[in-house]
Amino acid sequence: MSSGQTVLRATALVKRYRRTLAVAGVDLSVDPGERVGLLGPNGAGKTTTLMMLLGVVRPDEGVVEIAGHTLPAERSRAMAHVGFAAGYLPLPERLRVREFLTLFAKLYGLAHPGPAVEEALDRFGIAHLAANMGNELSSGQRTLVGIVKATLHRPRLLILDEPTASLDPDVAHKVRAGLARICAEDDTALLVTSHNMTEVERLCQRVVFLSGGRVVADGSPDEVAAFFGRDDLEGVFLHLAETEGERAR
Repeated sequence: MSSGQTVLRATALVKRYRRTLAVAGVDLSVDPGERVGLLGPNGAGKTTTLMMLLGVVRPDEGVVEIAGHTLPAERSRAMAHVGFAAGYLPLPERLRVREFLTLFAKLYGLAHPGPAVEEALDRFGIAHLAANMGNELSSGQRTLVGIVKATLHRPRLLILDEPTASLDPDVAHKVRAGLARICAEDDTALLVTSHNMTEVERLCQRVVFLSGGRVVADGSPDEVAAFFGRDDLEGVFLHLAETEGERAR
């Protein structure tokens, strides 16, 4: 873990939807260069927490700080330091990959968008896709281009929702390697949500599990598995999913 100012700090986050307490006092922090998984079964409060961290949903209580900027008052300044990608976000069908990435490099305010795009394409091994139109890409390739887009401006915080979903194993390996390199070389903080526990164990140094809108575990994958008396994170996930199911009945 790198030293320096904590990039993401969420304190006592609470969110209610009518009579439902979706998030019940979540604390979360991510330091420079750290790779963290935010995990939990459906209904655990993970998606609501993620939306509050991105400033899309306003918490009823609590504070979110990104790179020293507080949400929602300083959301624009905070988001300038954030990259976000998710497998469900669409890409323009009638733009070539290089055109799409160049557009975002300019929107990010990069002084030299061309070299930044080429470097990003090389980092994730997809230079061969640069001339392809969006509608020529597979779902996995679209996911990969979205991740590349999110890293163009060298964000201090990279938030990825299901980053390796729909990716072939060899491509997922390239993504993990590229993300680890970004975190190590640029001190980028990484926060990942995923239902693929094997991928999380390979990528993340630390995992935070939510259940019932609360943090129920925070530590290395091995520490969290041991805490619940399970062999691995999949065992933890299945245990908490069963708990959520019982709570919902």
